[in-house]
Amino acid sequence: MRFVGGLFEKLQRHPKRIVFPEGTEPRVLQAARQFHSLRLGVPILLGDRNKIKIAAASANVPLAGMRIINPASSEELDNFAERYATLRRSKGIKEKEAREAMLNHNYFGAMMVAMHQADGIVSGASEITGSVVRPLFQIIKVAPKATTASSCMIMEVPDSRFGEDGVMFLADCGIIPDPDVEQLSDIAVSTAQLAHQLNGKRPRVALLSYSTKGSATHPVIAKVQAATALAEQKARGALFEADFDGELQVDAALVPDIAQRKVPHSKVAGRASVLIFPDLNAGNIASKLLQHVARANAYGQILLGMDRPAADVSRGSSAHDILGVAAVVGVQAIAYKELYPEAGRRLPGEK
Repeated sequence: MRFVGGLFEKLQRHPKRIVFPEGTEPRVLQAARQFHSLRLGVPILLGDRNKIKIAAASANVPLAGMRIINPASSEELDNFAERYATLRRSKGIKEKEAREAMLNHNYFGAMMVAMHQADGIVSGASEITGSVVRPLFQIIKVAPKATTASSCMIMEVPDSRFGEDGVMFLADCGIIPDPDVEQLSDIAVSTAQLAHQLNGKRPRVALLSYSTKGSATHPVIAKVQAATALAEQKARGALFEADFDGELQVDAALVPDIAQRKVPHSKVAGRASVLIFPDLNAGNIASKLLQHVARANAYGQILLGMDRPAADVSRGSSAHDILGVAAVVGVQAIAYKELYPEAGRRLPGEK
């Protein structure tokens, strides 16, 4: 709660509008209620008003202060469908199909964010990742000058000696199965930028492997080594101050005594705050192990490289997890152009 408490304070000064497409999901309702009660902004619930009222009553959640929109009866439905048809014309999408797409709450919510009618979107509590990210990639898309869309998990562990006062940023844990050198370097830089935006500290980024500084040889290790060098180059080019090191084993990245023996002169080893995994298997497994075995508070997946702030929460998320993710997305929205300077300039369908 130390981490999200700081986010709450920022959002209370700069409240934001977060759209929740899963308006009848009890955990989402509870998170949205807390979002409003804590004065973080306006939660927007999508769905049939009567069904949301029934679900809210069953969960004992007051709806006062929350905005409810039914895509099927929204005055924006035709406009959104027209925008989507224009956006997907090259794929052969007609107006009838576009209208049907906009009746899907994830598509409607993505269009709300794209059209600046909401500041961010949080979905996934009852949906698989594909159902959440597909509308985002089709409507919101990757930010201009950002070449890689990925995701990040923010983990807050009880032991404050790890990461930055117990907070670590892990990527990619949800989008790219096997990133190449270019993608891995992008993931490292964009995750470091998010870490800096949220905690204000100079990121210490470890690109992880089963080898530390050549203790083994394999093409995957060479990929991590090359990505580390490229990430450093990209950060310098962007005038972004962060420390990168790799390849590192996770114990060398996190445990000072082990780091002293393996890489004594590293600025990152033993005190990494950002952990970059060589592939999606490693990242996803590690994040869930931390959450359930180490009892870490887990906030994610925070989507990186998108044109607007968005998140895909796990179907196993609690109401507290969803609230934390909504707070992250809201804080991102406060100064999103610091992460992606060209983001948000065009509306869907505009050239």
